[in-house]
Amino acid sequence: MTTTTEPDTAAVPLRRNRRFQLLWAGAASAMLGTCLADTAYPLLLLAMTGSPTVAGAFGAVQFGASVLFGLHGGTLADRHDRRRILILADTVRLLTALSVALALAADRLTVPHALLAAAVIGATMAYGGPSRMLALRAVVPPEQLRQALSQDELRVNGAALAGPPLAGFLLGLGTAVPFLTTVLTSGLALGASVAVRFDSRPEPGPQAPAPGEEAPGEEAPGERGGALAGLRHLFARPVLRGAVLIAAGLNLTGAAILLAVMVLLRSRGTSEAGIGLALTGEAVGGLLGALLVSRLHRRFRPGTVLLAVAWAEVAAFAATATATGPLPVFAALAFGCLGVPALRVMIDVLVFQRVPAAVRGRAVAGTMTLLMAGVPLGTMTAGLLLDRLPAPAVLLLLAAALAAALLPLTLGRTLRGTGWTE
Repeated sequence: MTTTTEPDTAAVPLRRNRRFQLLWAGAASAMLGTCLADTAYPLLLLAMTGSPTVAGAFGAVQFGASVLFGLHGGTLADRHDRRRILILADTVRLLTALSVALALAADRLTVPHALLAAAVIGATMAYGGPSRMLALRAVVPPEQLRQALSQDELRVNGAALAGPPLAGFLLGLGTAVPFLTTVLTSGLALGASVAVRFDSRPEPGPQAPAPGEEAPGEEAPGERGGALAGLRHLFARPVLRGAVLIAAGLNLTGAAILLAVMVLLRSRGTSEAGIGLALTGEAVGGLLGALLVSRLHRRFRPGTVLLAVAWAEVAAFAATATATGPLPVFAALAFGCLGVPALRVMIDVLVFQRVPAAVRGRAVAGTMTLLMAGVPLGTMTAGLLLDRLPAPAVLLLLAAALAAALLPLTLGRTLRGTGWTE
């Protein structure tokens, strides 16, 4: 069957686009299940073993698998049927969730089983993520892409806000309840992937060539099979290179800031509930920021959005160092995250605009991999610093490091002068 890189959907209002809304609902269900798992598994492992190291290993294994398989997931999305990849990833996630729920019901769950589940969840994110993003592009006309990506930010931040407290509530109902819920969310995601049909084998059409390409619509020799082809296209364009590197830096420093904030608030006598409230500022800021995406993109150039978001994070990070309780930390984190959805949507839009269709899956995967790699690295960096310095000093040091990295980009003209079209 002949396929095309362009969406085959009529330009109906997005709320009436059944295929997009089904895909979005499935993705939202999968994300909620992941956020539930991110909280429920460590709590379960802590109860099973009493070891914080074992509990923390779940997140480390999950992130490690996502980073390890990320680029390969993008390669598969560029070379094979994306709908089949998406269905297979959702099926594997469903079977994994079911295996854990059944093991718990039989009182047979072991630590290796739980850590294997972490690796599988991370791998399904790596393989399913690029295909899910490209599926969204296939069912939405170009003029509605930014609106669709903004709605997707509501999914991400809503799940991040609801997942941890929901996991705690469900664990209170019974040890197996949150894991049965992940079976349900995985089943809903799989059902949406099966129900939605879209053109999933795009043919390269005429595209603006990146440096080193032979001609529009063609790939340079060896690019079709190269896992790093997407990253090469990202880094060949100044605004994409700057956006991805700054976003990766924000993820790294953001993860470090969260750990430092936890230590700071604990040292000042804040309860566990208060610390949890403070940390929800990120998700609340992201939810509010998702509503501002279209307005910010209409009024400002990509480089201006990028730098404004990054400097707002610097100010927010510095403000947390002087916070005396959870509410000021909540406000600082919410303020710092207001522009993050605009930044993420900007990267996605520019990838779809400027990266050839033949390597777009690898570009999406490369972006996801770079962003995810910053989380464990940032947490480890914060841990090393907190062993030697007080929390306020660490927070100010991280803000200063981010500011120093941003200064040359801010003073230069390359990013500030970039427009939405090449």
